[in-house]
Amino acid sequence: MSRGTRALYRRRRTADAFVRAAAVFATVFGLFWLGWILLTILGHGLAGLRLATFAAPTPPPGVEGGGLANAIMGSLLILGVAVALGAPLGVLTGTFLAEFGRGTRLAGLVRFISEILLSAPSIVIGLFVYALLVRPMGHFSGLAGGVALALIMLPVVIRTTEEMLRLVPGSLREAALALGAPYWMVVTRVAWRAALPGIVTGMLLALARAAGETAPLLFTALGNQYWSTDLLQPMANLPMAIFQFAMSPYEQWHRLAWTGALLITAGILALSVGARACLSRKRQSA
Repeated sequence: MSRGTRALYRRRRTADAFVRAAAVFATVFGLFWLGWILLTILGHGLAGLRLATFAAPTPPPGVEGGGLANAIMGSLLILGVAVALGAPLGVLTGTFLAEFGRGTRLAGLVRFISEILLSAPSIVIGLFVYALLVRPMGHFSGLAGGVALALIMLPVVIRTTEEMLRLVPGSLREAALALGAPYWMVVTRVAWRAALPGIVTGMLLALARAAGETAPLLFTALGNQYWSTDLLQPMANLPMAIFQFAMSPYEQWHRLAWTGALLITAGILALSVGARACLSRKRQSA
């Protein structure tokens, strides 16, 4: 080995060691802060976690006790509306992009709009739904909050569905077409079934992203101190309850805010683990 080759080899080894060390440092640095945040939420949130948290509504100012029952129910209802609106529309749009619209101008336009929507700040989406629904209705509502969260979920579901359908081998489609099946049946019975774990993963990830959003709900659902399941009226929800309680001067509300943060964190963690499980299942079946 010549002297120049040895020098080049040492430089590459040095550069490789530096990049590896920087990557390890960045990973440890990020995990440290993540662990600190999670431990802080866990420590403060468990202190306020009790049966009344799930059975009692949010308390009025300065009153001890109370819970988050109405906020939990409101969040579940709003997320249910978001899933009912965003998931089917996202799957159908992603299917169009992957199966029926390849190379068309309409598909390019839809994909471009989806990319813009994916990068749009959530507060802008909240303002858009405020102008679209809240102002014409004359009041805030859980339905408007569900529409705002559906718009946040939509681009994630679209992109995931399109990518998962593109990964389905073309031989499966060709075999179904050779048996005389129409193309719509090939898509719904073959392509969707093969891509189902990946599509479900995208839905769970989109739901996890929308579950903790506060800004859109500030302009749409707002909040409600009382128990309400009427989607056409202002509705309590966990993100807004956390925001309101954390900004208050009452210690009891602070404890409830930490508990609400723990519940949202646990819910998002469960959705993320479920998404990973679905993705792992898809890889094993591939």
